[in-house]
Amino acid sequence: MTKNEDVKGCEKVNSRQAFLDEFNSQMQELYTPTSEAGWMAQTTGEAEWAEKAGEAETQFNLLFSSKEKYEQALQLLESGSGTDIEKRQLQLLVNEMKSNQLPEEMIADLAKRGSELNYLFNTYTPKVDGKPYSANDIREVLLTSTDLELRKKVWLASKEVGGVVEKGLLELVKKRNEAARLLGYDNHHQMSFELQELDRDEIFSIFNDLIEQSDAAYRKMKTDLDARLAKKFGITAEEIRPWHYVDPFFQEAPASDATNLDTYYKGQDILQLTTDTFNSMGIKIDDLYAKSDLFPRDKKNPTAFCMDVDRAGDTRVLCNLTEDAYWMETNLHEFGHAAYFKYVDSDLPFTLRTNSHTLTTEAIAMLFGKMGKDPRWLKRFLKLDEKTVDGLEGELAEYQQLQMLIMVRWIITFVFFEKELYENPDQDLNALWWKIVSDIQLVTPPEDTSNPDWAAKIHFTLAPVYYQNYLLGELMAAQLQRHIETKISPEFFTKEAGDMLLNEFFKPAALYDWNEKIERITGEKLNPAHFVALYCKK
Repeated sequence: MTKNEDVKGCEKVNSRQAFLDEFNSQMQELYTPTSEAGWMAQTTGEAEWAEKAGEAETQFNLLFSSKEKYEQALQLLESGSGTDIEKRQLQLLVNEMKSNQLPEEMIADLAKRGSELNYLFNTYTPKVDGKPYSANDIREVLLTSTDLELRKKVWLASKEVGGVVEKGLLELVKKRNEAARLLGYDNHHQMSFELQELDRDEIFSIFNDLIEQSDAAYRKMKTDLDARLAKKFGITAEEIRPWHYVDPFFQEAPASDATNLDTYYKGQDILQLTTDTFNSMGIKIDDLYAKSDLFPRDKKNPTAFCMDVDRAGDTRVLCNLTEDAYWMETNLHEFGHAAYFKYVDSDLPFTLRTNSHTLTTEAIAMLFGKMGKDPRWLKRFLKLDEKTVDGLEGELAEYQQLQMLIMVRWIITFVFFEKELYENPDQDLNALWWKIVSDIQLVTPPEDTSNPDWAAKIHFTLAPVYYQNYLLGELMAAQLQRHIETKISPEFFTKEAGDMLLNEFFKPAALYDWNEKIERITGEKLNPAHFVALYCKK
């Protein structure tokens, strides 16, 4: 190499480092205020914070909308030079920046529309016979009531918000498509898959295969479930409708009398149980409670989520905890997310101090969430005696299988519908929704399908083209679970298993893409066979 070539090489290296250093610094400066505003909007329900969240998100997105920076990052990436850690940063930045190569007014408009719709979701409270019903109230009726008229009224009330947001949501879908077309894509759905490093054909093929492989088991278990519900409500199986299930979207399995563990949680400290669970694996999360928002109150988001506020340890969970099995499992789920975020390697560049893909953080959350019905967990942490757990074990295993099969069908229903929504938002979406629900979930529609029931699911607004990651996360969770149980310890809750998660899964953060991460740990890329082996037996 000549002296001039050596100098040019050094200049390229310095240019690449300077670009990444500057971008990481700018990103970090905007990230925390954006997260804080989003957190306040979700926890206060105040219009002022919803507006501030939209403004902050706009400023953050504008960082990624610079045509000059995008072209510079793309050029540096396509040069093929640099270290692996530099190439990974550039790839993630290019993916993020490409979707933001839009006019500033369009970015602001998309953020504003999303924030306004989220505000409507968070502040809308349906009423039944003049009485307001929170999300927890609706859940309680569907879980426990045998009053069929009340169940139907409450189910219909749970869908009312769909009519409130439908017009704005369809406008937002079309605006997202318009933005995607400006960037060279057919629609927002196609763009989102590519920029999430997901092969859409491959993912939809996996999902179709899962429908086929689970079909016999699902049909048998749903037939049994419908017969059980028909007996409970004094009707025929043919009369079963959506309000006879325990979840408004039939995304959960109703517990039998034996598998309804709610009574065991009365008087229990859900936070302490969560602390004990993670501590057993050497994973400390109880220091995150102070800044979290964990109990129900008016105006806050009625669901649950985890937010990494600064990528430096300020990780917060929003829950609406009550003393029951659902919220125990939800809390374990959300603090699975939180553990991942908390323990990313703080020495990594800011761009990489996050999950390698959203499906990887979902995998950890799901791995821990389902432990609330695992016999090992019930004995060790809930302190149920051996005889009680042994008596429950068979039914819990059957329940877990039913839950996983219902979950698979629900997620695929959502994902298949969302693809159609973006490909043709002007079609009869209500009819399409119930056709897909009928074909995949085998749920009989209500007599009146004129309400936009689909739009009552907040994810269409809050997290577009995200839902496939829940199922991919479950597939990865199954692969991790089988790896831990066969290669580390069948007891699962051990320091050795925790060390593996901390050092091999959490700490590398986004240094590797999602498929390389799971392959480095288990020796193979994502393999649905592990999920099938655990949950799709006839």
